[in-house]
Amino acid sequence: MTVSIHQEQQHDRKAVWKLNRISFGSETEANLVNDLRTDGFVSVSHVAECDGRIVGHILFSRLQIMTAVETVEAVSLAPMCVHPDFQRQGIGSQLVNAGLEACRKQGHKVVVVLGHSDFYPRFGFSAELAKRLESPFGGGDVWMALELVPGSLDGIKGRVEYPPPFDAFK
Repeated sequence: MTVSIHQEQQHDRKAVWKLNRISFGSETEANLVNDLRTDGFVSVSHVAECDGRIVGHILFSRLQIMTAVETVEAVSLAPMCVHPDFQRQGIGSQLVNAGLEACRKQGHKVVVVLGHSDFYPRFGFSAELAKRLESPFGGGDVWMALELVPGSLDGIKGRVEYPPPFDAFK
C-alpha cells in the first residue's frame, strides 16, 4: 500500500467532507472543516491518498492565546481523521508529521491539540506545556501544546480563543 500526503486541493473537498463524516460518525466535524475554510481560518489542510482514494485528512487553523498583556498567534490541530478501514497503518502519523512541517514552513510557533494522550506526545505535544493555557474544551492530559520554535510559550499564560466555527463544540 502506497500512501501519498499532499496539500488538500479544491477537487478533494467532497471526499474530505465524506471522510470526516464517516470517521467521526456525524456531520459536525465535516461541517467544521467547511466553515473554517469558508471563514478563512485554515492554515494547513493535508490529505492522505491511497490508490486514488482520500483515506486521511488533517487540518490546522489559526487561533489566538489571549494573555494579560498580549495576543499570541497559534494554530490548532483539529480535526484529524483516518478512514476506519485504514487506521493503525501509520497514516495518521504521516499526516501529523507533514502538517507540522508545513506549519513550521509557514512560520507558526505554537500548536495546540485536544486529543489522545497516547498518540500526540510522540510528536512532541505536551500536557505540561499546555497547563498555563486555558482551553474552552477542557484540560487534563488530553489538552496539549507543542512549540515549533523552542521557548515560544515561555512565560505565556492565557486563554485560548478558537475561531467561531468551533462554537459548535461548546
